[in-house]
Amino acid sequence: MYPFLLAALAPILWGSTYAAVGLFLTDMTPLWVAVWRALGAGVFLLFFVRRLPRMSLSKVFILGFFNIGLFFILLMTAAYRLPGGVVGTLGATLPLLLIIIQWLIQGKRPQLKATISAMVGLAGVILLLNPSADLDPIGVACALAAVLFVAIASLLTKHWQVSDILGVATWQLLMAGVLLVPVAWFFEGAPMPVGADELPGLIWLVILNTALGYLIAVNAIKQVGPNAFGMLSLLNPIVAVGLGMLMLDESLDRLQWSGVVLIIGSLLVANMRVKYPWWKKAVNRQYDKAV
Repeated sequence: MYPFLLAALAPILWGSTYAAVGLFLTDMTPLWVAVWRALGAGVFLLFFVRRLPRMSLSKVFILGFFNIGLFFILLMTAAYRLPGGVVGTLGATLPLLLIIIQWLIQGKRPQLKATISAMVGLAGVILLLNPSADLDPIGVACALAAVLFVAIASLLTKHWQVSDILGVATWQLLMAGVLLVPVAWFFEGAPMPVGADELPGLIWLVILNTALGYLIAVNAIKQVGPNAFGMLSLLNPIVAVGLGMLMLDESLDRLQWSGVVLIIGSLLVANMRVKYPWWKKAVNRQYDKAV
């Protein structure tokens, strides 16, 4: 039980990103928050790693560019423009997006269960982003693009068979943090001094949310396995929605709540392992023939 409780901390910490921004960091700009988050977490993790990654630095840079650099820029921009529950739920669609990308680009046919999960998840996204919700279009575009770039990085990580997850993650954060400094300076000017009001939010975001979250996640994948950790990752959007309602007075309409339920339900189905009776196996065979 203890390994599962510890593993659950990672998605819970990640789900708190948007509440931390809304409570403490509204006076800061999103790109500089992305800089402090990436660079600060990378330096903190370096105290534990204390070595170069066991992987080509050029590949680490490419992964950091997509997985940290572009992702943090887009995610923090979305966090400043959208309710945290919306951003968190859209971020949870990563497994469904991976299914679609692998099907369309790599020709990898998904199983019937994965296809149904993806279709239900997409229906949930449509409900979550319905026109009556009056969401900021730039924020929505940034949130969806952030998920896309993480999906690309995830496929590259699998293709390159990355085994040194913690070392690569540390140097991704460091490289992306350095890369983000001139970008933030060009678009937002010199960084504002961090005051006492912003410091708790930055400490939470850098040390606990990002650095500790990575440490727990790497350990969790080893302790409970990737499938179990994938199920626990559903806590991310749940925490994001809950904290948004309790601490930031955010609200969702009925259609959006339906979308959240469909997305979380689709991810539950996608991660479930069931033994199929003979008639379900027959349905799967007919589906394989159709696709």
